[in-house]
Amino acid sequence: MTTNVTETVATTNRGGWMAWLRLRVTELRQRESQIFLVLALVIGALTGAVVVAFILLTERMGMRLYPIGGAPSRRLLFPVVGSLGIGYLLSRYFPNARGSGVPQTKAALFARDGRITLRTVVGKFFCTSATLASGIPLGREGPSVQVGAGIGSVLGRALGLSTEQVKKLIPVGAAAAIAAAFNTPLAAVLFSLEEIMGDLHAPVMGAVVLASATAWMVLRIFLGDHPLFKVPQYQLVHPAEFAVYAVLGVAGGCVSALFTKLLLGMRARFLRFPQKTVWFQPVAGGLLVGLIGWFVPQLLGVGYGYVGDALNGSMAFKMMLLLVVLKLITVTTSYASGNAGGIFGPALFIGAMLGGVVGTIAHHLFPDYTANPGAYALVGMGAAFAGIVRAPMTSVLMIFEMTQDYAVIVPLMIANLVSLFVASRLQEEPIYEALAVQDGIHLPTADSRQRGQRQIAKVMQEPGSSFAAESTVRETLEQIGASEVRSWLVTDQRGVIGVISRSKLEQELQQNPDKKLIDLVDPLAFPHVHTDQGLDIALERMGTNQIEILPVVNRANVHKLEGIVTLRDVLNSYGVSRA
Repeated sequence: MTTNVTETVATTNRGGWMAWLRLRVTELRQRESQIFLVLALVIGALTGAVVVAFILLTERMGMRLYPIGGAPSRRLLFPVVGSLGIGYLLSRYFPNARGSGVPQTKAALFARDGRITLRTVVGKFFCTSATLASGIPLGREGPSVQVGAGIGSVLGRALGLSTEQVKKLIPVGAAAAIAAAFNTPLAAVLFSLEEIMGDLHAPVMGAVVLASATAWMVLRIFLGDHPLFKVPQYQLVHPAEFAVYAVLGVAGGCVSALFTKLLLGMRARFLRFPQKTVWFQPVAGGLLVGLIGWFVPQLLGVGYGYVGDALNGSMAFKMMLLLVVLKLITVTTSYASGNAGGIFGPALFIGAMLGGVVGTIAHHLFPDYTANPGAYALVGMGAAFAGIVRAPMTSVLMIFEMTQDYAVIVPLMIANLVSLFVASRLQEEPIYEALAVQDGIHLPTADSRQRGQRQIAKVMQEPGSSFAAESTVRETLEQIGASEVRSWLVTDQRGVIGVISRSKLEQELQQNPDKKLIDLVDPLAFPHVHTDQGLDIALERMGTNQIEILPVVNRANVHKLEGIVTLRDVLNSYGVSRA
């Protein structure tokens, strides 16, 4: 009898606690806007603590695994073994933790309803930590952005916030991550709005500022208030130096474009390899790093210590020039082969060495009119960052905060703008957008985010018939017969991969009737639209490609078909009838 009473009381208590918890969650949902700032504080604190752990793991562990005075075999062994183990983990357990983290964060914001899973957060942290600690020369800042954004996403969804509120937490976590990773709270706010949101007037600015400041305070508590790089105070020696800084901007733009093209080209090759080799591909980067690191240990890891040497003018000219070339090769190979890590750190490293090279030459030729090479290394960091990441204002503010040296602001702005101009002319598509496209993710532009009155979503319809990619031209025309439809979708196991027109088929019938449809389309760059785009874009793409139908695809997966839009749909929307 006593047992029954006890069980009844316990059940009642559990029911009471559950009812109380449900009531509290309901109240929180009704007061989303009021708890948003409190949640920003929590995200900032958690992200700051995680980034501190990132710093300690990647720097201190790496110093123990492959010290410069250690056996050369260790510098070969650890990058290879590390990339092999991490490649398996990324392929088997954490597929979304591969790569930089910034494109994935933007994809979560604009294409996945703010969703970043807890598994991805955990995998990103541990896989990137192990990758960088083993000597792979990638950065920790990009992964920190995805981890911070993921913390915001996980907390927001756990509290039952609406999708729109969860999406607002993505830039909040990203700002907290950059603030702690670089010790730059102001630049973190600007980066989150300029690069992640693409809108400097975003309504989440208050929460972004709060999270950035909180993460920065956590960093100070654990690691002290020290700038990322300690540099002597520089000053402009002569107005003629501005010309040298402009030359540095040109060099920075050229190297930035080369870096982007090399990385995208190599990654495209790796993506063409069979899927079963994905787990093994990172070894290509690890082996290359290990072989070169055997002879040049300065190449291994993030390398911020050597950046400090360049900024203080204590690194030899030949070594800086050598590191520019070797970092370009090893970073692009490591990233393209699938290792976990970002490009923020490498961009700063390459920029510092490039600036040191230009500064050394300039100071040798014009010693009375130029500053020490360290000043040019400092400006070179910003020039490379602006040219690769395409965030010039963030670059200026970040370099200033990292070094706390205001004297180089004007030279930095000159070099940044020149670098951005040159890089954008040589490589039009920004690197993060290009990386996302390679993954089948199409991020919206600023124009497409301006919601108009006539959108694809309002006129699209369910998809009709389509043809398999393995069908031949002859087979397809036989199935079409006398159909009045002039364009059809082409699909394979991935989903939609292109659009084919009757005129194209009839033209190919005369030349190669047994040619397969997959050879007539480009699965990575076929004409398509998204639900949030305007009908004017659909009309333009139909005219350019001479087709009368467009697939409406998902932004997070370009092969995922959500519907179709036809020329008749577009014309009817504008009130134009076809004769």
